[in-house]
Amino acid sequence: MVEVNNLMMRYGSRVLFENINLKFDAGKRYGLIGANGAGKTTLMKILSKQLQPTSGNISVQKALRVGTLSQNQYAFEDFTLKDAVMYGNKKLYDAIKEKEDLYIKGDFEDEIVNNKLAELEIICAQEDPTYEVDINIEKTLTSLGFLVDTHEKLMSSLSGGDKFKILLAQVLYYKPEVLFLDEPTNNLDLEAISWLEDQLKRHEGTMVVISHDRHFLNSICTNILDLDFKKVREFSGNYNDWYIAANLISKQQELQRNKKLKEKEDLEAFVRRFSANASKAKQATSRQKQLDKLNIEDLQSSTRRDPSIVFKAKREMGNEILEIENISKSFDKTVLKNMSFRVEKGDKIALIGPNGIGKTTLLSIIIEDLQADDGRVKWGATIEPSYFPQNTTDLIDGDELLYEWLQSFGEKKDLDEVRKCLGRMLFSGEEQKKSIKSISGGEKHRMMLSKMMLQKGNFLVLDEPDNHLDLEAIIALGEGLYNFGGNAICATHDRELIDAFANRIIELKDDGSFIDFRGNYEEYKEKFNK
Repeated sequence: MVEVNNLMMRYGSRVLFENINLKFDAGKRYGLIGANGAGKTTLMKILSKQLQPTSGNISVQKALRVGTLSQNQYAFEDFTLKDAVMYGNKKLYDAIKEKEDLYIKGDFEDEIVNNKLAELEIICAQEDPTYEVDINIEKTLTSLGFLVDTHEKLMSSLSGGDKFKILLAQVLYYKPEVLFLDEPTNNLDLEAISWLEDQLKRHEGTMVVISHDRHFLNSICTNILDLDFKKVREFSGNYNDWYIAANLISKQQELQRNKKLKEKEDLEAFVRRFSANASKAKQATSRQKQLDKLNIEDLQSSTRRDPSIVFKAKREMGNEILEIENISKSFDKTVLKNMSFRVEKGDKIALIGPNGIGKTTLLSIIIEDLQADDGRVKWGATIEPSYFPQNTTDLIDGDELLYEWLQSFGEKKDLDEVRKCLGRMLFSGEEQKKSIKSISGGEKHRMMLSKMMLQKGNFLVLDEPDNHLDLEAIIALGEGLYNFGGNAICATHDRELIDAFANRIIELKDDGSFIDFRGNYEEYKEKFNK
């Protein structure tokens, strides 16, 4: 359906990738993965013809419809939700709007107007042969959590996350044979992600998707494209299949590399020893030729680096941890209503629920950044909480260098300890001298996790810390939370992260009530048929 031939992308003297040759087949769903900075989004933009490559070409089978998920959430501010979704099929949208305009303003005695209406009717019939455009859009919007009475609202009235949902509905409504999706699960809650998975698994064409959600990739992908060392390697299967295969290849290459390194050392020693000896000169020359042929660089296994996230508490906890007593909070509507629960020693809580349900509100009340309307929060005397706020990327700013920013919190931190912590979070050498305001969203999230590791609190409160993190960092975060000896409560939509650490699930409901379940996420889903 789509072919890529000899693709190369260069920025100045830097080659991002080269000699890319791929064929995307019908019925296959490809997950595009790679380290941050490897060029995934750039490659996706080239595939979807939003960006011109330095060389090479992309060919799409004739007459196929191509759908690309837009990242501009503010492109349709004056559209209704319904019209923004319909715009996914621009040909149909334009025909319907022109037809409506002619019915309002047109002169039906004019033959030109009637001919134009007939022409527009043909276009509508071709693009929507069952005349179910309104029903299909209504079903799509309702599935994404938009009630019917909101479908005529303007896009400008929505939050950024809801606008992104509309863009997703827009590209799926069009039913393209070829789909290019860059981070489609961003801003989606668990129910919306589940809905999206069902939609994509029914897609009969071909699809390329970038995502940092392992569960999502495992659920929908039939193939994995691994962008590394400026090349793309294709693997059959989902993300877990790739992970096993890639690690096996890595181990094999490590063994080969060690063998070649030993061989290289032996050859170099021989050349040094005998190159000055006339009787051995011929052998030394032969060994030097062997040495020149040993290309150890070809045996590199991956450019990926895994961060090391290790939370350690500096203070032992007593038996009294945290008690929430009859907490209520309202804004335009009731968000929390008479909420009470007690956190016991060892609880690792996943806080879940749809977007806008009140998770951030609850966490803000727990860490006493926000006052509840009623009720109280009672911390144990030995508890020292450490907080990861949802708006971390906005909060981390200024002219300080990375290590200076970390040193500025509380007691003066030892510079060596700070530098080691930054190194564990993949800020090495000169990178530690970056200005805090110049780093990316993902880097800011790693900085906040560095801060929490240095604070050594015994109760971790995290509000969607996985946003902006790559797959390797999310895996490391799950391991860090699982191995942590204290307590944690974490709001997240990442199911693999929840599976990794949670032994208790609290789900907030739309009416202000909540479910408090002791057990892991799989047990929770089984009990409540999720």
